[in-house]
Amino acid sequence: MARVASNPLSLPRFRPYFQVSDTALLFKSPSLSPYRTRKFQSIACQTNPLPTQTQPSDEGKVLAEPDSVDDSTSEATTSSVGGGFSESPNKNINRRIAIGSTLAAVGLFTSSRLDFGVSLKDLSAAAVPYEEALSNGKPIVVEFYADWCEVCRELAPDIYKVEQQYRDRVNFVMLNVDNTKWEQELDEFGVEGIPHFAFLDKDGNEEGNVVGRLPRKYLQENVDALARGEASVPHARVVGQYSSAESRKVHQVVDPRSHV
Repeated sequence: MARVASNPLSLPRFRPYFQVSDTALLFKSPSLSPYRTRKFQSIACQTNPLPTQTQPSDEGKVLAEPDSVDDSTSEATTSSVGGGFSESPNKNINRRIAIGSTLAAVGLFTSSRLDFGVSLKDLSAAAVPYEEALSNGKPIVVEFYADWCEVCRELAPDIYKVEQQYRDRVNFVMLNVDNTKWEQELDEFGVEGIPHFAFLDKDGNEEGNVVGRLPRKYLQENVDALARGEASVPHARVVGQYSSAESRKVHQVVDPRSHV
């Protein structure tokens, strides 16, 4: 027993066993607590197995996205400053505006032509010659007029509208009272004032007459009765404001075939 206890060489054999107490001291040593804390901190925050490889790419994405946003914002700002729309829509819009303006101008011109631009000369140029009207088997509207007649000029647009509506079924004849060729017709129809409208059936028989400025419906209703072949017209003897036929400026016929 004394030999074992006094043997100094036996003590070092058990020193590795006592290193456990050194390990215990590690947990008690305050100087090592930061290492311990850093170790657990890295474990607790480590959500990605390879943070050093993916984090730069994530940061790159974060940096790239603001750039793209800035680019898109700058493009939007540039486009808004430049006019708000791309070039092609602007051309289409301008083209549509131009077409709409053109159509509106044409419509306005047509409307003004119908309401204000029709002249007695236009009506006489489109009129059917009197001799032809008496022989083609259609009812006839004969207007006695003069170029100097104010009421005749005022009624020209109304005459034109009615004529356009019934020209396929009714003859429209214009006789200028200044033309001596129509002296016999002036006496026959008893023309004293102008415009004088005589309404004849298809056989040339007078059914009624209207003299002077009257509403267009009078003329239209009479013409409609002629077109439907009725035996009489609703307005057979009506007189409005007119110009006296005695003021006519008689001139000789230049062309015997002229109906004006």
